[in-house]
Amino acid sequence: MDGEQRRGRVGSFVVGGLVGASAALAAARRRRRREGVRRTPQGLEAFEGAPCYHEVVARERDELEA
Repeated sequence: MDGEQRRGRVGSFVVGGLVGASAALAAARRRRRREGVRRTPQGLEAFEGAPCYHEVVARERDELEA
């Protein structure tokens, strides 16, 4: 193996390792922030808590009773 090729591969390996390590650290930081208590409802719970949803349910109930 030529000396220049070896340096190129080693340099590429080092740069790849640094990029991978920084990505892992960024992912860990994001995960740590998400572990806190969520203040807003998620998914269907958010929709079912909306006033417009309650109006639709009440209207449908009234139509079924009539």
